[in-house]
Amino acid sequence: MKKSILLLLMVLLYQPIFAQKKIWDETEAEKTKRLEWWTNDRFGMFIHWGTYALAGRHEWVKKNERIPDSEYQKYFDNFNPDLYNPTEWAKMAKAAGMKYAVITSKHHEGFTLFDSKFTDYKVTNTPYGKDALKEWVDAFRAEGLKIGFYYSLIDWHHPKYTIDRVHPQSVTTKEEYDAINKDRDMSVYREYLKNQVREILTNYGKIDILWLDFSFPGEFGKGRDDWGSVELMKMVRKLQPEILVNDRADLKDYAGGWDFTTPEQFKVPFWPTYEGKKIPWETCQTFSGSWGYYRDEYTWKDTKQLLVLLIESVSKGGNLLLNVGPTGRGTIDYRAQNALADMGDWMKVNNRSVYGCTQAPETFAVPDNCILTYNPKTNRLYIHLLDYPLQNFTLPGYKGKVKYAQFLHDASEIKISAPRGHWVEQNLAENDINLSLPVNKPPVEIPVIELILED
Repeated sequence: MKKSILLLLMVLLYQPIFAQKKIWDETEAEKTKRLEWWTNDRFGMFIHWGTYALAGRHEWVKKNERIPDSEYQKYFDNFNPDLYNPTEWAKMAKAAGMKYAVITSKHHEGFTLFDSKFTDYKVTNTPYGKDALKEWVDAFRAEGLKIGFYYSLIDWHHPKYTIDRVHPQSVTTKEEYDAINKDRDMSVYREYLKNQVREILTNYGKIDILWLDFSFPGEFGKGRDDWGSVELMKMVRKLQPEILVNDRADLKDYAGGWDFTTPEQFKVPFWPTYEGKKIPWETCQTFSGSWGYYRDEYTWKDTKQLLVLLIESVSKGGNLLLNVGPTGRGTIDYRAQNALADMGDWMKVNNRSVYGCTQAPETFAVPDNCILTYNPKTNRLYIHLLDYPLQNFTLPGYKGKVKYAQFLHDASEIKISAPRGHWVEQNLAENDINLSLPVNKPPVEIPVIELILED
């Protein structure tokens, strides 16, 4: 009896703590439904654009070169993207096969692409003089693309934002941080942050994605308490109940505090998990080594590398958010334009292996130099040939599972037959099948075989 009373008291005592771990109520089925469009579309455009485009040497230029506000001001004073045509951007994204887009409403530099009531450091006060974010939203919606806003939790311009280890004015010791932050107050900045997020989620209609960036707890860092993340997320969920939110507000252990995880600039080795369960995920990647426009950066990925990023992400149940960094005049870098066009050529005839697809069932072995994706609704398996085989292509253990085989790009039949060639061993393993491929590789960067499976 005493144990029962003690247990009840413990439950009552810790109930407020448990309650704090929930932002809102939503079942797993409801969350799956809310994310359904995103897990179907798989491919989006990231856009990093701000006054750092004028520097033309990375969006972290203010931090990397420790540029003071007084010197950095010249980029604001000269921001006038006279060639900005967001309709052209939207058409490029759509032609590349992208289904949604996320743009930096405010990056770490603190400059807003929208007409905020809470700062003068905004696009409408530059020589450009117009709400660039509104123009972007209207253009991308007109092309049928879903809309997402990136918003930086970090702010290198706000006078009350406390200096931390990623700030351009970062120092070394606690004593130095205490001295430099003497007249700064994060509570003032928290209210500012909340007000601006409310603006972007109120003034532009339905927003599909909110991409917050980023938390860095620890010594001289910032986390959920600095941002006021719990209250911020409650407001977000109330203003835009259908919105999808990433996982960088330091709320991973809160139900409703995030929707998908965001591995950056690397290929994940397997489907990411949290507390033992596979979770929704999206990798954000650049064409080159920079997010913002970088004139002299030349480590650009080729078309095959970019396509492999997309295909491999889908093969592990994830999405790809691929970044462009527009120039100071408002144009997409010509190198990014060329890459988008090349990806679009492939996606035009092969997008069935991406949209609506996910990781293939484990019962299907992955042939050498291939990536598999699978559409559970159509029951079709897609084999992406990274290295084109010579005529005979054996599928181990596929016997009895395949109804029909064809190339995806032109729907031409691929015969299921015995291996061809002189002195070849004709007998396959008991459960293997052989596809007889043409000698010449099809005229696509990565050929795709579409297998219509048995029911």
